Amino acid sequence: MTYRVCFVCTGNICRSPMAESVFRARIAEAGLEDRVEVDSAGTGGWHEGDGADPRTVAVLEEHGYEGEHTARQFQVSWFDRLDLVVALDTGHLRALRRLAPTPEDAAKVRLLRFYDPAAGDDLDVPDPYYGGLDGFEECLEMVEAASEGLLAAVREQVEGRAA
Repeated sequence: MTYRVCFVCTGNICRSPMAESVFRARIAEAGLEDRVEVDSAGTGGWHEGDGADPRTVAVLEEHGYEGEHTARQFQVSWFDRLDLVVALDTGHLRALRRLAPTPEDAAKVRLLRFYDPAAGDDLDVPDPYYGGLDGFEECLEMVEAASEGLLAAVREQVEGRAA
């Protein structure tokens, strides 16, 4: 049975595609690509059908990640098929939990930086869209730091299903 993870930010052109790309690489490195499906979406549909922000693509590719992406908007109906919905900041977390049709669906929503023990109380990944390339680099660092803990949590769930 496939475990499904969806990363969500505002427009699905900066943070969530970055998290999707990094986490997909972690899943492949762990040999779980046949058991875990990774995608992303935005809370809004402003950029639906667009590629990722060119700065996102540049930073991802510079660090060896896949940069190809098409933006889409998160749909309430997806809660049925998703196991984990990973929000990139507390605004996304609140929006997604409000959308959730059941308490069980709301419980599927987590903040990405929750999985980074070094994050402390600051669990938001800042939106780099209105800044320079350094904000995208900072975003990537935060995503990479949280991805190891997220991988461990997902691996535990996947292995628990096999038992």
